[in-house]
Amino acid sequence: MKLQHQITIAFTTLLVIIMTITGILIYSQLLQMLIQNEQRQLEDKGGLIVDFILTEGLNDTRSVQRFFQLLEQYNLQVFVYDENDDRIVLSSLSDVDMIDDWTQEYNLNSRIQPVWQGDGDRYVVSIIPIVSPHSTQHLVLLTPLDNLQEVQKNLVNRLFLIFVIGILVTILISHYLTATLVTPLTKLRHQLKKIEKRKFDEMEEVKAAGEIKQVEQSVVEMANELNSYIQSQQQFFQNASHELKTPLMAIQGYAEGIRDGVFEGDDADRGFEVMIAEIKRLKKIINEIILLAKLDSETDIYKVEKVNSKVFMKQVVERAIPIANEKNIEVLEHPVDEIEISFDGEKMLQAVMNIVSNAIRHANTEIEIAAFVKAKQFHIEITDNGSGIDEELMKKLFHRFVKGESGETGLGLAIARAIVERSGGVIKASNTTEGGARFTMIFTEFKKINA
Repeated sequence: MKLQHQITIAFTTLLVIIMTITGILIYSQLLQMLIQNEQRQLEDKGGLIVDFILTEGLNDTRSVQRFFQLLEQYNLQVFVYDENDDRIVLSSLSDVDMIDDWTQEYNLNSRIQPVWQGDGDRYVVSIIPIVSPHSTQHLVLLTPLDNLQEVQKNLVNRLFLIFVIGILVTILISHYLTATLVTPLTKLRHQLKKIEKRKFDEMEEVKAAGEIKQVEQSVVEMANELNSYIQSQQQFFQNASHELKTPLMAIQGYAEGIRDGVFEGDDADRGFEVMIAEIKRLKKIINEIILLAKLDSETDIYKVEKVNSKVFMKQVVERAIPIANEKNIEVLEHPVDEIEISFDGEKMLQAVMNIVSNAIRHANTEIEIAAFVKAKQFHIEITDNGSGIDEELMKKLFHRFVKGESGETGLGLAIARAIVERSGGVIKASNTTEGGARFTMIFTEFKKINA
């Protein structure tokens, strides 16, 4: 069943349950409310009748006739009971025996009366005492309960009709709202199908809001990252084959030349040196490829330990200075914020040195090495004063076998990113305002020492 139908059914079922409970509660209280309301009306009308009795009296035929006309006008059934004489003084009801039974069964002195039971009928009753200087009498006013039940039935029918209309309207609104909610999800599913089939160029924006928009943005980011990864993988195989093919061809050429006697004497010795150099280069490329593969797949290769930032950065500087001296590059150190951070010290040292070596190759005169805490994050920054990074190269700088000018294997920055991300950090590259390049490694999990 589609999600839209599930939500509509669930919402409608909940509404029906709520309205049913509400209807039952209203129905159970409705008759009692009508009885109480009817008793209040009887009291109001009874007060007028009592005033008439006290004013006009019921001593002659004319006053009695006017009394019955008043009852007919108000559509009332009454009788007057004299408590002192225990007799019915006057009645608009013909069944005298039933009135006698009532006077014996019910307490006429109570202001609050239950529903009286007659011959097959029930009556709502209101009793008003008639106090005169000569006697104490009670005016009893009655209304058949059937009339109120008919009113109750009409009200219930109307309520039922309102409930039905309300449910239908709610179903339509629910269907519209769920369609508004589910439609973006359906479109999002189609977008995921395109990602599954690697049709990244056919991706379209899904109009949505709230959490669904955030999911859509995450899907787009995932698609872009996946597309970039697939392209980098394709580029990786192309570059890898090229990088491996070049030294192999050099080795093959000199080996065949020496075998066939083309190279002899000094030329043969020079060929052996080239072969050894190419083999070393080939070995380095293969080792770095293996390291990248292990960082992506193996867990045991990464040994997490507690590392002191000052000790770690001292190791970085100590290894950077000899490399920089060979290039006549000055290494500028900044004070290091001392913290304790968890990562594989050996692997992270390799990652940072890859960045440092890259900075030294591209620097004009100097590089800067800094490590500090900023905005509750630990930063390691390597900055050079070279010509900076080309904008096109910046987009794929950390991809495998992507080399800039004077690059070596094109795997150093990819290894650095893999190690930093494996450590729970991020690595970024940017150009400084002075024109050089800056690499920043950022970590959020650390502990200050002596804080």
